[in-house]
Amino acid sequence: MANQLKNSAKSRKHYTPSAQRKPVRPRGERKVVIFNKPFDVLVQFTDENGRKTLKDFIPVRDIYAAGRLDRDSEGLLVLTNDGKLQAKLTQPGKKTGKIYYAQVEGIPSDISLQQFRDGLVLKDGKTLPAQVEIVEQPEWLWERNPPIRERQTIPTTWLKITLFEGKNRQVRRMTAHIGYPTLRLIRFSMGNITLDNLLPGEWKEIDFV
Repeated sequence: MANQLKNSAKSRKHYTPSAQRKPVRPRGERKVVIFNKPFDVLVQFTDENGRKTLKDFIPVRDIYAAGRLDRDSEGLLVLTNDGKLQAKLTQPGKKTGKIYYAQVEGIPSDISLQQFRDGLVLKDGKTLPAQVEIVEQPEWLWERNPPIRERQTIPTTWLKITLFEGKNRQVRRMTAHIGYPTLRLIRFSMGNITLDNLLPGEWKEIDFV
């Protein structure tokens, strides 16, 4: 009898009425938002120090940035609630190309740029081979606020760079490594997702297959 009572108590202990169980959340519709991140905005929704964040621009909830974009960089940020899309856009194994336009100090030689194409050895390892070419300043470019600090005696050059990975501050570290510091950096595209004529601070939800 005592054993029957003990077993009965164990059963009650591990039984949870269905009314008390946590409901299984139905998976919501996939959301994909593109945002033209202005200079001096953090890629997060909160900041204890009162700096500008994504919350100052984007009212959509439960989406997260696919990859990082530094506070002092500008341009395309993709935000989504789709983990598979995040992985596709950011994991090096997926080899999704990301195009950046970098304004650098000086005029890089082709020998210097070939190091981009071969891969550079940085402190955290060798970079994947990248595509790089000297281009004219993009026609769609907006004025930065505040403007960059240019030195009258040193010319600047625009580079179009395609990376297939996303190391921390990678473009800036790569241009500095070959002797041409980045003055301004804009991400234009991630895979086949582009800025799509958004002005700084503008965002929109897109259909992405």
